[in-house]
Amino acid sequence: MVADLAIYTVVHQPRRLKLPAQPIPRGATPEDIAHCLFDERMNEHYFRKVAQYSYYPAAQMFLDLVRQGMKFSIGFSLSFIRQAETWDSALLDLFRELVAHENVELIGVEPYHSFLFLLDMPAFVTSMQEMAQELETIFGKRPVVTDTTEMCMSASLYDALDMAGFHGALMDGRPWVMGWRESTHLYRHGDEAPYALPIENKRARRPVRKAGAAREARNSSPYLLTRHLELSDDVGYRFSNRSWGGYPLYADTYANWIAHTRGDLLLLGWDFETFGEHHRRDSGIFDFMRALPGELQRYHVDTYTASELIERYRAQPHYLPLPVYPTTWAGSGGMEFFLGNEAQKTILQLMGEVYGMARLTGNEDLIDLAVWLAQSDNLHLIQWYGKSGPEAEVSAYFTPSEWWSLGPNRVITEQQQVYINALRAMQPYVPARLWRKPERKSQRRKEQFPERVPELSYVARHA
Repeated sequence: MVADLAIYTVVHQPRRLKLPAQPIPRGATPEDIAHCLFDERMNEHYFRKVAQYSYYPAAQMFLDLVRQGMKFSIGFSLSFIRQAETWDSALLDLFRELVAHENVELIGVEPYHSFLFLLDMPAFVTSMQEMAQELETIFGKRPVVTDTTEMCMSASLYDALDMAGFHGALMDGRPWVMGWRESTHLYRHGDEAPYALPIENKRARRPVRKAGAAREARNSSPYLLTRHLELSDDVGYRFSNRSWGGYPLYADTYANWIAHTRGDLLLLGWDFETFGEHHRRDSGIFDFMRALPGELQRYHVDTYTASELIERYRAQPHYLPLPVYPTTWAGSGGMEFFLGNEAQKTILQLMGEVYGMARLTGNEDLIDLAVWLAQSDNLHLIQWYGKSGPEAEVSAYFTPSEWWSLGPNRVITEQQQVYINALRAMQPYVPARLWRKPERKSQRRKEQFPERVPELSYVARHA
């Protein structure tokens, strides 16, 4: 029976698009392009709304709980951090106080909650490394365990996180991935059997990877904590659902379920907005959480951070085969939640086109904008298109109310136009186009032959 529990929450706010799409003047600067693409007024509105109902009261609740001895882990997207730095530094300070507590572990989250890994895996590795460095600068703790976008995980994502240097990773314990395995054990996807040494790259000056480095990488491949699907969703999704058979859910009942779950350990994973936004205060969610640690103790269940759980069970991890196609904690657990209709597939194609164009320009600001445009939220918010049912209802709930005045079909066409406008605005920055501009040619001549300029001016003065 489970006696060791880890609780994880993730804080994220998307950078919402400006609809209807705004034309972008030719020759606009990256800053001007961003102004045309993103609706910062809307983003501020939703940020302050969620801060009032969720971020402030929930952060204070967790701070009180960790001071009383509960341990938990928390992750932040840089998308949220950027908005907090801009609109509510006091809130960011409150989260800093929470993360600073010894009972709290900081988890590294994909910076923009994007699907960059679908577009450019090497760039994803770099972005995850830079994210860890930036979070350490902000919070004073460096994350060694990571969460990707929507807890996505696949064989290639695992190797990317291994390359990025993470000690552990979180993923969803979906039955179609776990198979006969239970999510209440520690896993790895690292090499288990002897394997051939890497082949030397004849074109490179040195081997792609030395044998010693390969052995070291295998010995330190990331551990996997798999989120318990049912028990997590009992709180994350079903808590305030009056038609659910388990309603109303009390802390003693929930602690009993946890304690009597078969296995070694258990990971619960929730959106931070679960507390106060998805389930409002009058649902009893805050009272439930404040009572939970005491009930867990009564059932002899101890709380740990994610890293502490890994350390407790790392001596005998189990092997977990991972799929080629990513698993996720959204919807039914596959990428079909984000790519299940033609509108979503079109947006993903446009994400790739814009990102490719930005890379062609070599302009770091434009590349950053392209990654912002690759946010998973831009696919999440249109999952409802042409569909019905619980998943579509969840998607529609998160779609900005301001968009609905456009009508469903126009929401889709205007969103596509945002990407088309971004693509066209980036084209003038392609180096080949810049070279062909007459004024650029003239400037380049002056830069290449600066010594001729003073000679001509001297002759002119003495003519």
